[in-house]
Amino acid sequence: MGEPIKDSVEAALELDERSLYSHLAHESAEDIIRIISSIDAERAKLRGQIIRYQDDWDRLIRERIAKGKRHTAFDFYNPALLDIWEGKIRESKRLRRTYRFALILLTAFIGASGVLSFFTSQPWFLLGLSLLPLLLRLRDWARNRVDMIYYELTQFFIDELGEIIKRYSLDPEKYRFKLFSTDYFCVKTRKLPSGNFAVVSLQSGDNR
Repeated sequence: MGEPIKDSVEAALELDERSLYSHLAHESAEDIIRIISSIDAERAKLRGQIIRYQDDWDRLIRERIAKGKRHTAFDFYNPALLDIWEGKIRESKRLRRTYRFALILLTAFIGASGVLSFFTSQPWFLLGLSLLPLLLRLRDWARNRVDMIYYELTQFFIDELGEIIKRYSLDPEKYRFKLFSTDYFCVKTRKLPSGNFAVVSLQSGDNR
């Protein structure tokens, strides 16, 4: 009789442990560079930049979580990072809902003041117009807060990528990623024929 067929877990356990971990770390690093680029692309779009980069980072993370916690690349993510991600996403959605609700209320009030002025021949519209600065300030506040959320998420994933590269002795040059902003720490930017790319710097605080 031939030798019994081993399942994938048994076969994996017979592999060199360091090689197996390096492979999984490589898959995690590839996921993370996609997440970094797509979050920063969304951040750049909020600032009005025309960005053609398309990748659904939120869906990617959820797909990795759905695979389970054993024998997946997602084992190498910091669990605390996932909690931070969930919290930031909830905060971002809450901010957007609050902004949309406030925008509807203020717009309705401004419109009502104009209608009231038309029917009463009184300058009620001035009261509505006086709220325009508040509307602009609210828009800027919501935009800046969401921008900060995206910035923090991107920086967290950059830091996590650096930890994986350092811990498993990966080559940072193999994990280049597109960045559309220049205010992140621990990255080095490179100008290539296909555009601007960045690599993680293992020297703390580097952002050249």
